[in-house]
Amino acid sequence: MKEIFHRHRSLWVQKSFLVGVIMGILMLVAGISATYYANFYTTIHASNSVTDIILDNIPTINVDFVFSEGASIFVAIFIAVILYEPKRMPFALKAAAMFFVTRSFFMILTHIAPPTHGSYVDPTDLIYKLSSGDDLFFSAHTGFPFLLALTFWDERYLRALFLVATAIGGAAVLLGHLHYSIDVFSALFISFGVYYAAKNFFSSDYALLKSQ
Repeated sequence: MKEIFHRHRSLWVQKSFLVGVIMGILMLVAGISATYYANFYTTIHASNSVTDIILDNIPTINVDFVFSEGASIFVAIFIAVILYEPKRMPFALKAAAMFFVTRSFFMILTHIAPPTHGSYVDPTDLIYKLSSGDDLFFSAHTGFPFLLALTFWDERYLRALFLVATAIGGAAVLLGHLHYSIDVFSALFISFGVYYAAKNFFSSDYALLKSQ
């Protein structure tokens, strides 16, 4: 605990770090807000469901816990990870913000309705309010943990943790018929692109993340 406090104290006195974190938080709030309004837009304009080679051949399983509570647990882990090592904060926050802004843009382009016979999701849950089920392309439950796996790739345990979370998230939304297969598999490629774009846009924050 003392070591963590020392790491925080040594960084928070630096103006560049303070500005980087504040900007990251503001950008992330903007990204989540964009997701909320994009979700509202897609709900109004959703058209019809389509067939899917994977979903058409697997049964629907109730994945409400993974989709809702699991996502909340994942967010708590993300916060704990960046608080434990504060040098991770500026880049991780800004990369996450870029992820949500990118996803919001894709969401409003195509308005396919959710797959038929999807798993029950508690409509009172906070995650549902950001993800009504009509925000299909692309899967945040798959893409966001994969983005973090790439971000912390040099840290073996975090890489493994977020890759497992990627697999669980992707499998859950497919088994629950909450996303089409293209939403899940494309999320890996788009997250990869977001990560490399973030490296270039926020190079100083990335350098801090990788510093010893």
